[in-house]
Amino acid sequence: MALGPAILKILSKQYEPSAFIEKKFQRYDLGFKTDAEGNPIVLFMGTKDGSGHIRGRRYARRLLKDPNGKIIKDHWDDKGVVN
Repeated sequence: MALGPAILKILSKQYEPSAFIEKKFQRYDLGFKTDAEGNPIVLFMGTKDGSGHIRGRRYARRLLKDPNGKIIKDHWDDKGVVN
């Protein structure tokens, strides 16, 4: 399942560095980890269960920058089901 433009808009923002952020998007619960610069790099998307874990799919971001810090490649890979 590919990520839609509305979710990519949420993930293109910068957040608190080295944190786990939780948000609600339509009928999905989103949880994502950020890197040292505050960019989301791992996304969990699905429904939160009774223990607080998100059941659904996991995505990982491939973010490559040149030596000047300009983004060369920005791509989200579907890593499969999270139980």
